[in-house]
Amino acid sequence: MVTLTHLKSLQAVELSIRKGSLKAAADTLGITPAAVGQRVRTLEDYLGADLLLRGRSGLQPTPQLEHALADLQLAFAALERVTDTLDFQRISEIQIVADPDWAELWLAPRIDAFREAHPNILFCINGAGDVPLRLGAPDIRIDYGEGAGELLFTDIFLPVTGPDNPRRIADWDPVLQMEGMPLLHLKVQRESSNHPGWVEWFQKFGHRESGPDRGVHYPNARLALEAVRQNVGFLVCGLSLVLSDLENGSIVNPFPASQHLTAPHPYRMQLRPDAAKRPQVQRFVAWLRNMASETHSEIQRLRSL
Repeated sequence: MVTLTHLKSLQAVELSIRKGSLKAAADTLGITPAAVGQRVRTLEDYLGADLLLRGRSGLQPTPQLEHALADLQLAFAALERVTDTLDFQRISEIQIVADPDWAELWLAPRIDAFREAHPNILFCINGAGDVPLRLGAPDIRIDYGEGAGELLFTDIFLPVTGPDNPRRIADWDPVLQMEGMPLLHLKVQRESSNHPGWVEWFQKFGHRESGPDRGVHYPNARLALEAVRQNVGFLVCGLSLVLSDLENGSIVNPFPASQHLTAPHPYRMQLRPDAAKRPQVQRFVAWLRNMASETHSEIQRLRSL
């Protein structure tokens, strides 16, 4: 059936209307807003008609979509109920939707140890992994920001750079050590006060008077940190994302760790109630809590130096 070919696109359309934005739909699916937009456009191109309109109160359906919206919403509500009912068939799978940088830079380097101990447990993390993405709510959601959920840890933000760069600032102005130095930024820092960056750091600790927002802006922390390791510039980054890099010396902290900004929000974990009863999920959550506790302790240790 042609409809099945466009199932993910239909899901993106329905969630975008229900949640009011592509970003909210992306957060639910564990993919980027751009990926949601691409799924919507694929369906619009196939139909030869627009489906979504931007309004003051969020996304609205076009007249063509309006005629089908009620059936579309009922269909996905029914699919979610079926997914919940038949979930026993996938008891060894754990579906996770998480903050992308956290998933890639904190979870990914650690999860191999859990996989070795539990080789029969399969994962789908932000739509990719051992098993396909499943319709419906994820088993586990990890968010950074306000909202409900169990607190895992609160990060701190501090400058990092490549191992060759501290020598550059050591021979510079003793007061304005960072004046003129190449700055790297994350786009999310530019768009949201929830992720402090160079502007906030210089306001609190000095070291530079001009151009705190100048420099290259990267779409995610992975790409920015690749540039950092190549000594391209200096980045303000969450400590939890770079602990292994600091340990092996591929990046360094050019200033005392006491010169940090506390994250406005913690990382939080939410469990789907029925998934929390499954032994596989319980084992993974116990491991995750232990890893988060170790990270919390390491952050506390470093911030006190």
